[in-house]
Amino acid sequence: MSWIDEPLLGFDTETTGVDVAGDRIVTAALVLRSPGTATEIRTWLVDPGVPIPAEAAAIHGVTTAQAVAHGRAPGPALDEIATLITRHVARGLPVVAFNAAFDLSLLDAELVRHALPTLPQRLGRDVSPVLDPLVLDRALEPRRRGKRTLGALVEEYGVFDAGSLHTADVDVVATLDVLAAMAHRHPELADRSLADLHRFQISAHRDWADSFNAWRASQGFVGAGASGGWPSGA
Repeated sequence: MSWIDEPLLGFDTETTGVDVAGDRIVTAALVLRSPGTATEIRTWLVDPGVPIPAEAAAIHGVTTAQAVAHGRAPGPALDEIATLITRHVARGLPVVAFNAAFDLSLLDAELVRHALPTLPQRLGRDVSPVLDPLVLDRALEPRRRGKRTLGALVEEYGVFDAGSLHTADVDVVATLDVLAAMAHRHPELADRSLADLHRFQISAHRDWADSFNAWRASQGFVGAGASGGWPSGA
């Protein structure tokens, strides 16, 4: 039986920004999808302890006032999220996350900030297997033009109403749907083992980052560019 017919754990966050080291989690969702059974969804609203920029609130809809009034303290919420991910990964379930290097790295940075064990520390190893539709799509269809945001892939694979994205739980379901559609379009994905796919994505992401950074240099851009690390951003 292929991994596509086994349980999958989807993960997504909405945040105060895109700086893995400095920004904070505002909402998070874990979706356990098991074929033939009801989908289990857990969501968290977190008071990040810092103001939520208006630009971020405009995307995910959570203001500072809402987070303060209704959000949970970050320490207990983050510990719950990490505990559930660890429990499922330890029993062999893959984590499915769009741009996994961002969400997993940000979660670990948040755990460190609150003096909590990171995911690798809890597992006693790196987080694996991970399935990242962004990395897979870049590797499988490198010549396709256009954006590769979650909204763009939702439209490309025809699985969801892109207009309802940008809440963590909806984005997780969309990510899982995109992965399923991707495996249907590219049957070779379902034929590979999770361990093999994890290794493939590490290499594919590194190749993409090298190519992207070379293009940046050719255009005269300065700065760090894309990290070659996956599924952590290191």
